[in-house]
Amino acid sequence: MMTRYSRLVLAAFCTLALSATLAAAAPLDTPTLDIVSAGRTSVTVRITAGMSGAPNGFTLEWLAADTYDALGGWPAAGDSRILKGDFRGVPTLNTQDGTSNYRLLSVDDAGVQLGDLFDETGVVTQQRGELAEGTEYVVRVVANSAGVQEASSQSNTLRATTLLRSQQDCTYTQGYWKNHTGVWPVANLTLGTVSYTAAQLLQIFNQPAAGNGLLSMAHQLIAAKLNIANGATAPAATLTAISQADALIGGLVAPPIGSGSLSPGSTSGLTNTLDNFNQGITGPGHCGSTPTSTPTWGGLKTLYR
Repeated sequence: MMTRYSRLVLAAFCTLALSATLAAAAPLDTPTLDIVSAGRTSVTVRITAGMSGAPNGFTLEWLAADTYDALGGWPAAGDSRILKGDFRGVPTLNTQDGTSNYRLLSVDDAGVQLGDLFDETGVVTQQRGELAEGTEYVVRVVANSAGVQEASSQSNTLRATTLLRSQQDCTYTQGYWKNHTGVWPVANLTLGTVSYTAAQLLQIFNQPAAGNGLLSMAHQLIAAKLNIANGATAPAATLTAISQADALIGGLVAPPIGSGSLSPGSTSGLTNTLDNFNQGITGPGHCGSTPTSTPTWGGLKTLYR
């Protein structure tokens, strides 16, 4: 038989246990979201975790602003118009800002380039294509649930507009070239020391990198060489990166044509330099939606240096 004292002790113990459980199950702090920059087909955002961190990563949602405005807010959860990505692993493409993991410690931060996720790792998403040019989007973020801790509340909704420009001396991204093969200025390219037909290059374009540094670099290298053949003026840093990328690839044959592979760590710097050129962050800038330049012999020679 329990005494009055033992019942009090048991009641106090249960109260403490319940309080601990409720505290452990409290929602994570809401991350903050900042718009860093906008390109023609991408928007770069920065996510900063609250004091509780985002130990299981975060989920970003984005939506065309005209849809958001027409509805007077976000559609209901699960609506197919909401574009989203679940970021909870290790990125290997857009790491130039120091992002090394999407699982965030207290007040840690990470950068994400929406519209440039095709070759990115550490994210589960169906939206790996580019954003539309000259289009306003709304974006928000939530810290994913982690163990007994509930997901955070949604962050404030921010707006960002992709750019639109048409000019003669300009560049296109890999996504554009992949979807506009009819305007390619050349019928074949050399990557490393291996020559590929346009059909083979398209196969390489459509092969997700999945952590293979050779593929992520090849995607940007193909785009850079097509841009130069199309008349874009490449800065010295880009030309150097092209030469170094070709030297690094050497005789390796890119999947799915071959089985060549390189570690992301050995290629990420060159990949980012080429990606910045193709997106118009460096060099002459990004084009509009239709090619307007004429291939030059000097540009064609650059492809085979």
